[in-house]
Amino acid sequence: MKKWTAGIILGCAQFVMVLDSTVMNVSISTVVKDLNTTVAAMQAAITFYTLTMASMMLVGAKLGDVWGRRPAFVAGSIIYALGSLTTALSPNIAVLFIGWSVIEGLGAVLVIPAIAALIANNYKDRDRVTGFAIIGATSGVAVALGPLIGGYVTSYLNWRYVFLGEVVVMALVLAFVRRVPDTSRPQKIRIDFRSGLLSAAGLTLIVLALLQSKTWGWILPKNSPELGGVPISPLGLSLVPYLILAGGFLLWLFFIRQEALVKQGLPPLVHVSMLSIKRLRSGLSVLGAQYMVTAGLFFMVPVYLQMTLGYNALDTGIKIFPLSVALVLFSIGGTRMTAVWSPRRIIRLGQLILVVSSLVLLGSVSLDLRSVVFAVGMFFAGAALGLLASQIGNVTMSSVGAEQSSEVGGLQGVFQNLGSSLGTALIGSVLISALSTSFLGAVDGSNLSSITKELVATSTQSGVQIVPVSTVNDIAAQAGLSTSDAATLTSLYTDSQVSSLRVSFVALLFISAISLLFSKNIPTELVRRKSTEGPGDDHAHSDAA
Repeated sequence: MKKWTAGIILGCAQFVMVLDSTVMNVSISTVVKDLNTTVAAMQAAITFYTLTMASMMLVGAKLGDVWGRRPAFVAGSIIYALGSLTTALSPNIAVLFIGWSVIEGLGAVLVIPAIAALIANNYKDRDRVTGFAIIGATSGVAVALGPLIGGYVTSYLNWRYVFLGEVVVMALVLAFVRRVPDTSRPQKIRIDFRSGLLSAAGLTLIVLALLQSKTWGWILPKNSPELGGVPISPLGLSLVPYLILAGGFLLWLFFIRQEALVKQGLPPLVHVSMLSIKRLRSGLSVLGAQYMVTAGLFFMVPVYLQMTLGYNALDTGIKIFPLSVALVLFSIGGTRMTAVWSPRRIIRLGQLILVVSSLVLLGSVSLDLRSVVFAVGMFFAGAALGLLASQIGNVTMSSVGAEQSSEVGGLQGVFQNLGSSLGTALIGSVLISALSTSFLGAVDGSNLSSITKELVATSTQSGVQIVPVSTVNDIAAQAGLSTSDAATLTSLYTDSQVSSLRVSFVALLFISAISLLFSKNIPTELVRRKSTEGPGDDHAHSDAA
């Protein structure tokens, strides 16, 4: 048991990292009401929480090399605890954004790469696989218990207590952190912060574009909204494609700069040449797609359950529970399957189950998510994500030698959190855009009076807000509409929310299907088999999937 003390302590920190976002997702409607904000603002906070981690993860990993991995873990844990305390005490969305999306995110960029590097540093061969499985299973337990813990505390106490609890857990982790051996030594290397700025700016512009596509429009501007008094429609186009192109250009400059630093004999922020290792590139791509789907599901399902069906946070957590349970069970099962199946075969099985689950969930929309079909779809989704989680950590970390484990841990954190950011931004924007299109189209084609149609058009120029269906009638009455028009609007808005959820599941299905293309170069050798290849070699054994 002593051998696994380090893994357990690191797993506790991992538990808090994962618990955080699941709690916020099931508490969306309560936090919106408590802080007098909107679902779109919460979408932005959730997106920027993971974006902060994605954009700064490489710098965090490099700081781990400079300070040493355990000192970086300690510093990150302290920063994270301070962010959690700020979030717990936040009086408005701005303070919550600073505490959760920024300070906690900055703490996590030190903690997450350190966890991966310390696991790789403390365990070898099959023990390393088990070590990463402990981290994966801990994440699964957090996913399983997070919605229930957050749901119970939010429904019967206050969502703020969850973040106060995180402060306590991180304090306990810090109290026992000396039991995590660290053989790494601080390195005297120069961190190229200009590279960090390029990568952070590039990723931020791309994610911001996806986040704002719901109000700005993908190509053509929506109703020419204004930003800072300036119409955001240069050459008659939305700002979204411009931001995506600008972000892509900055990321290209980032890659060019890393190669230039290597040629000059200077340390880059990350050795981008590692991405030429096929199994690493494939593993990171599958990881990103996996977290896109997870984040998309954990945003749109709670929003629908709470805003359309009127579920509280605890009921929402219970509805998500089948996914959580399956994720834990199949994370464990996937680890055991490595004795007889190759990582590629297990990962592709997970990807196929994910496609099936998306189809089942799409079919459950017509049944109002109250049927057993929805529970089956969520269980399948959890099973798929569990199989993927059981393999990806070891696939990516075993692609290189131990001396590069910190850099790969950083890349893993980048793709994980970038996937989460893109999933929340993209699926959330699809959900809100589809709601606007469906609702405004339904209003225009209805038998509502012309005065009512004009009033709706005027009040939704900047897009249709997601509000609880139960409040639509009161909003309409306050606007001076008749009882019959208010009832009609409520019915149209309910149908539009269902329609937008269906469109979002189609987007999820598309992402799940596309991810099948990313697993081509996942290793085909059994983990238990002693490989004669060096880390990063792309030759496969005969156990092809």
